[in-house]
Amino acid sequence: MTEWLLDLDPDTLNLLMVGGFVLLMGVGLVWFLMTRGERDMKDRLSRVAKQQRPGERRPRGNPAAVSLRKTDSSITQLDKAIKQLLPNPAKMRMRLLRTGQEISLGVYVLFSLVAAGLGMIVMQNVVGLALGPSLLIGLLSGVALPHLFVGFLIKRRKKKFLANFPDAIDVLVRGLKAGLPGAESMRIVGQEMAGPVSQEFTRITDGLKMGGEFDDILWAAANRIDLPEFNFFVITLTIQRETGGNLGETLENLCDMLRKRRQVKLKVKALSSEAKASAMIIGSLPFALFGILYLLNQEYVMTLFTHRNGPILVGIGFGMLATGVGVMAKMVRFEI
Repeated sequence: MTEWLLDLDPDTLNLLMVGGFVLLMGVGLVWFLMTRGERDMKDRLSRVAKQQRPGERRPRGNPAAVSLRKTDSSITQLDKAIKQLLPNPAKMRMRLLRTGQEISLGVYVLFSLVAAGLGMIVMQNVVGLALGPSLLIGLLSGVALPHLFVGFLIKRRKKKFLANFPDAIDVLVRGLKAGLPGAESMRIVGQEMAGPVSQEFTRITDGLKMGGEFDDILWAAANRIDLPEFNFFVITLTIQRETGGNLGETLENLCDMLRKRRQVKLKVKALSSEAKASAMIIGSLPFALFGILYLLNQEYVMTLFTHRNGPILVGIGFGMLATGVGVMAKMVRFEI
């Protein structure tokens, strides 16, 4: 076995090391996610058992309750590190909540560490960079890649919500016209609709059943969804509760406005699609040219990384490229 490994060339050996590392981290994450529910249940049961031991009487005026302390990871050391080192964990929790997925802050940190480790290994062993630049690129990968992935999930969920939100308001209006209370109409919306709309309206009705304040529950949902269209909906309901009036007619006008707003967005998207395609082509040209040169003459291209002035030129090039991409993105983005 050892002789077979020694016969391999360095590139193949590096790829095997990277592949083995990825496989081990993947198996570890899968095991962690699969056993997380069981560990959480055991932790809850142990906390409840500690509240009142057999034979002990519970003090009056101090009702036992299961601890509601927010835990970001079932791993105690990681949970403490998150609370002590991260600058604003509450903001990050809210961002993860907006994805609609059950992603804890601990899992997010683990994925960031994996991305950082993989980035450093690939840059050092595959690309051939020194330890310093490899470590820097690895840290940037650990910060940027999970952040971009979470942003992608949030953006996709917002699109799904906006696509079905006017239909949800129509269902709500029909329920109100049929004489149903507002909470019951929202419950029907949660049952009949699908995707993020169903999830959010179900959360709203569950909060109302638990005795929460109507305005607080709506604004909490607006904070989770983070869309101006839903903010219009919340403002409409809160003002109507204070002033009275025909809620069904008001919601019909709101639904018509949201549909027209969506039509304008689609029209702007169609008109700006050519400019966006041009920006994507221009932004990808440096990377495409680098890949072609790397395939044709690897030694010529790698001089950029092996020469002592190479990292400086790469940094300047990436800075100028990022500035150009940012300017083009600003030019083709329209707020409605």
